[in-house]
Amino acid sequence: MLELLGLDAAAEAVYREMLADPEGGVAELCERLDVSEPVVRAALDRLADLTLLRASRERPGALWPVSPERGLELLLRRQEEELARRQQELAVSKAAVARAVAEYATLRSATLVDGGERLVGLDAIQSKLEVLTARLTTECLGVMPGGAQSAASLAASRPLDEDALRRGVSLRTIYQDSVRNDPETFAYTQWMTGLGGRVRTAPVLPPRMLVFDGTTAVVPIDPENTRAGALCTEEPGIVASLVALFEQTWETALPLGGDPRPEDAATGLSPGERELLRLLSTGLTDDAAAKRLGVSVRTVRRQMAALMERLEAASRFEAGLKAAQRGWL
Repeated sequence: MLELLGLDAAAEAVYREMLADPEGGVAELCERLDVSEPVVRAALDRLADLTLLRASRERPGALWPVSPERGLELLLRRQEEELARRQQELAVSKAAVARAVAEYATLRSATLVDGGERLVGLDAIQSKLEVLTARLTTECLGVMPGGAQSAASLAASRPLDEDALRRGVSLRTIYQDSVRNDPETFAYTQWMTGLGGRVRTAPVLPPRMLVFDGTTAVVPIDPENTRAGALCTEEPGIVASLVALFEQTWETALPLGGDPRPEDAATGLSPGERELLRLLSTGLTDDAAAKRLGVSVRTVRRQMAALMERLEAASRFEAGLKAAQRGWL
């Protein structure tokens, strides 16, 4: 009961027995408590350290228990003094941290740009994401294009996502439909939903983005090469536009636990096949279309070959004409 004051069970038991019979010696304490002599002597030493025992004035060499009213009050007072000292140390530490952060900001001033901060390289991005995630209070929105996510990316995201979710922060993330066929990424999305995160998928996504509490956004400097770096911005107009884009995509995306996207009843096309036709009709190469869909080039070519067979087209140009004639585009 008194462990918070520094007394373990043995010390408290000895203290209680000495209050009941102050004149009993070590042997009597061992017998009444049914413990060994070393245990009793260790308890007596602990009680003396806490000033719950004092030298007897009547019996030289003997110890006398200090009354609970006096002894426990002294323990509480010491704890209060220790807490005050620690609070003062904490205040000094906070001030030192604030100065260090300010000094660090001047060291990285070259990375600041109008309305934001330029994060060059994966390490700089990861460091910033750690800070932003720790400050999250309400919601983080994420768009993760590119299909299957790398193992390194998932490993870096896991502790940040877990910390936010366990603090009650809402996480809404949109992946591409193709992640449903990638065991590692799909397992990660299931892990997120198990902790309360919400995940949806769509055939094609806007560029990668993260929006923190609706006030701060992180987007890639080059959407085609996210390893090149990112821009962190708090510009209200930019952040609001990104939030609107996210919400628009979210509304048309499919919940992770929902049924696979059905084929179009009129055309027999899946959403992915329709999107592939649309992308290729704009002049995109197989490589570019594969990146937009988050699938491999081999998958794009296989799907396109199947579509040409259904359209009875000898070339992609002919396939495009017939798809348009049938209203597939």
